[in-house]
Amino acid sequence: MALGALLGTTALSAPVLAADAFQGKSAGDFLVRARGIYVIPDEKLDGISGLSISNEVVPEVDFSYFVTDNIAFELIAATTRHEVSIPSASLGKVSLLPPTLTVQYHFMPKAQFSPYVGAGLNYTFFYNVDSGDFSSVKYDNHVGYALQAGVDYALGGNWSLNADVKKIFLKTDAHVSGVGTVGTTIDPWIVGLGVGYRF
Repeated sequence: MALGALLGTTALSAPVLAADAFQGKSAGDFLVRARGIYVIPDEKLDGISGLSISNEVVPEVDFSYFVTDNIAFELIAATTRHEVSIPSASLGKVSLLPPTLTVQYHFMPKAQFSPYVGAGLNYTFFYNVDSGDFSSVKYDNHVGYALQAGVDYALGGNWSLNADVKKIFLKTDAHVSGVGTVGTTIDPWIVGLGVGYRF
């Protein structure tokens, strides 16, 4: 009898526990996410066809602060290293450090399934350049723009799953020995999946 009463109480309380298993986003929350991202450049070299910049998979971390229930600032940090080539020659490899700050709008911050969109600025540092078949290749650091869309799925407690897509609009000048200065469009798509923890 006691066991039956206990099972009945547990069954009745299960929906309440499930409902309380996650907490919505609120003003003042600080959210840290760790993602795996797939970086897909949409590359073009002014006046030269066939530019190829390799796709890469790398880890990424981001930090978000909610100034209201719906509005948050997000800063992402990641670094990638890409192979660069044209049909006739290798331009070697280059590493990019592209910190990006976006302002996000979260449509349903109190819901378990919470989509958002964002827009912001990016500043890309180019470093550790291997010039490939040329004696020298240099890239100018540059400001770009960013758009994003994503969704958080709340788990138990402060944990969540995250899916995110960003488009970075990024151009730079490549200074190639024997060729000169060439305008270069990179414009990568960044597709990420990861987990988040809210403080």
